[in-house]
Amino acid sequence: MKDSTGKADGARMARRGMTAALAAALTAGALLPALAGAAGGAQDSAGPGVARLRAITARVDGASIQANAARTADWPSYGLDYGETRFSKLDQINTGNAKELGLAWSYDLESTRGVEATPIVVDGVMYVSAPWSVVHAVDARSGRRLWTYDPQVPRRLGYKGCCDVVNRGVALYQGKVYVGTFDGRLVAIDAATGKRVWERDTIADHRHSYTITGAPRVVKGKVIIGNGGAEYGARGYVTAYDAATGAQKWRWFTVPGDPARPYENEAMAKAAKTWDPSGKYWVNGGGGTVWNSMAFDPGLNLLYIGTGNGGPWSRKQRSPKGGDNLYLASIVALDPDTGKYVWHYQETPGDNADYTSTQDIILADLKIDGQPRKVILHAPKNGFFFVIDRTNGKFISARNFVDVNWASGYDQDGRPIETPLFDTSGKPVDAVPGPFGAHNWHAMSFNPQLGLAYIPAQHVPLTLADDKRWEHNQKDSAEAHSGVGWNLGMLVNEAPPASKPFGRLIAWDPVRQKAAWQQDYASPWNGGTLTTAGKLVFQGTADGRFIAYDAATGEKLWQAPTGTGVVAPPVTYLVDGKQYVSVAVGWGGVFGLSARATDRQAPGTVYTFALGGKAKAPEWSAYPMAELLSGVKYDPAHVEAGKKLYVNNCVFCHGVPGVDKGGNIPNLAYVGAGPIEHLDKMLFNGPFVSRGMPDFTGKLSADDVVKIQAFIQGTADAVRPKP
Repeated sequence: MKDSTGKADGARMARRGMTAALAAALTAGALLPALAGAAGGAQDSAGPGVARLRAITARVDGASIQANAARTADWPSYGLDYGETRFSKLDQINTGNAKELGLAWSYDLESTRGVEATPIVVDGVMYVSAPWSVVHAVDARSGRRLWTYDPQVPRRLGYKGCCDVVNRGVALYQGKVYVGTFDGRLVAIDAATGKRVWERDTIADHRHSYTITGAPRVVKGKVIIGNGGAEYGARGYVTAYDAATGAQKWRWFTVPGDPARPYENEAMAKAAKTWDPSGKYWVNGGGGTVWNSMAFDPGLNLLYIGTGNGGPWSRKQRSPKGGDNLYLASIVALDPDTGKYVWHYQETPGDNADYTSTQDIILADLKIDGQPRKVILHAPKNGFFFVIDRTNGKFISARNFVDVNWASGYDQDGRPIETPLFDTSGKPVDAVPGPFGAHNWHAMSFNPQLGLAYIPAQHVPLTLADDKRWEHNQKDSAEAHSGVGWNLGMLVNEAPPASKPFGRLIAWDPVRQKAAWQQDYASPWNGGTLTTAGKLVFQGTADGRFIAYDAATGEKLWQAPTGTGVVAPPVTYLVDGKQYVSVAVGWGGVFGLSARATDRQAPGTVYTFALGGKAKAPEWSAYPMAELLSGVKYDPAHVEAGKKLYVNNCVFCHGVPGVDKGGNIPNLAYVGAGPIEHLDKMLFNGPFVSRGMPDFTGKLSADDVVKIQAFIQGTADAVRPKP
């Protein structure tokens, strides 16, 4: 095990290696190898044979998922059970012996981008996804590879997703593994061999930048998947495909389309009345993408989905005369057999700050005011914890679980009481929470024995102001990443925010609507949570630790280093009667592209722990950073124009030069003078296109490159400590 702290020699060696690789790319024009895994279906280990794998996976269906919920020996679905509680009834590992946990095995996911996946584990076989939608089958007894499947997502398309080339997981059903690919396909894979069975293009309109990063769910023989893309301009929808054949069974759009055409159903006609057509919202799509959360109640036969933010973010731009803009930022109940709308509850009417309701949905049975209620527990980006009746969508309660400034609360009808700070039409607003959310996709869990939900809470400061000149795909824009297709309708950080960042784990009582305890962290962007009948909560952190807490008190009982930050949620399961805890580790996601909280880096890795585990941890290395950039010649008169170009094309991936320190993508003020002096070689069909960087050929000119160079070096000079 290598710890980078104080390892100056190791850091120098890493920098030399990076410099050499860049020099080779510049002189030879070589392309770096594509990230992630072996070719589709590649076998790599002795382990359970094909016949055994086929027998194990063929019996996974809706009945077995429900039966597993009684004991939770396996982890057969994304959220463990249909209610997505992430509560395991296993208690072999508990508050009394958690300190005896040790590493049982680790598995290399062969990736350097964000790892957000929840592993699926059934009868000693694990299926886990990596960046670029690569799927790995692993023997959960030993950590040995069984096969990998690479769907061959074209790496040149990496810029078409807002938030890293991540994948949150797979679904397993009747002998097939299902994965949604970054470029918008749904693929069924033979769970025994890793061979593709069928594939479907899920994209409704290829004029927009749709992606898939979320995990599919299988409900009543249908694979359910949504898409991302609202930042670019997309119309949200969710689609059901026949699990056996891939035939499309139904599709439900979340926002209305062009009013010149017939609406698909009554729900869309109803929604259209809440949008102002003078904004021509349908040109930009409207947003509302279903990119993450789903849950299913078999008793009520209802599928619940969480819908995303508006496209563009600014409600003044997409719907100038106001309106709630249904069904943005809502929880919607659908009939899983037909896809027909049943009810909705909108958490953020007219969403104006990328608040979304795509955070994980948890189903629970609670006693409220002395009466048993079937409820949804939800902690979306907007900072309020919601309890909603899941039979009819009626509002029960909401309370802010972090400080917020956009609303003072919710009235008895379940509508927010907005403050003037939710109006971004004037001066820049320091939005609290900001677009990164008070709680993002990082999974929440709920322990029914203790009545507590465990929320990965946070704040990343940003200011927002309407871009009054915005129009769809505007070429001359001051907006962030407009050069690579973003359509926000807002200017981000036109003025510096005054609010402060934080990361926090909150144990929340949904009946009393108050915190039971909390733990503060060094940084935002910490991993999802798992809770167990052993009265434990597990969570990974941005600063590279995996921790077990007492679920009742918040006392830290055990921790292990992970080499790099953790964003994914853990799982637990039994193999041969022994309880294991696994977490897929790999720093990334939208915040992790340009920021980090460790000085180490490591490839994406699945870590698996058990009582008495004594396996050797994989080696880690120092995060490679050159000294702050100096020596690149530039004209100071070009800095301001370079700033606009940098914001248009670079800032959300590379961060502010010299201010941020880099995440899983380097900060350009710390890569050395060579790459910046030869920036044209990087931007025009450069060596990193094969890793997801855009090719700016035809989008930027040689003069533009000179101005961007000036901004990078000029900013580095401005932040350089003075003697």
